[in-house]
Amino acid sequence: MRWSDMDAYQHINNVAFLGYFEMARVELFFDQPTHDQRTGMRRGLVVASHEIAYKRSVVYDAEPLEVQLWVSGIRAAAFTCHYELFDHGALAVTGSTLLVPFDFALNRPRRLTPEEKAFLGRWTDEPIGA
Repeated sequence: MRWSDMDAYQHINNVAFLGYFEMARVELFFDQPTHDQRTGMRRGLVVASHEIAYKRSVVYDAEPLEVQLWVSGIRAAAFTCHYELFDHGALAVTGSTLLVPFDFALNRPRRLTPEEKAFLGRWTDEPIGA
């Protein structure tokens, strides 16, 4: 949490949680040191939609928040990333993001590669389709 994430009511502003979810997603998909261009999700993703549910307010604290993340609904050209955010062990916010692989050179969506599907499969309990 950052001090600047607080709002006038002295709790973390609702929009800050999308940023926390994004940081967790980037850490998983892009920042892991074992990734190369064929693994992870380095070829590009765009957000198609977000859903978020606030269970309880969160007050700024030096203690870090915990974000748990998993993937579902892996299809040929989209998947969903789910989040649970815990504050001092208590569930505070849940959410999900529909993500679409994107080819920025062609400026259009693209299909997930077999390597990307295999990578995503490590973060879900669902069977991965072709």
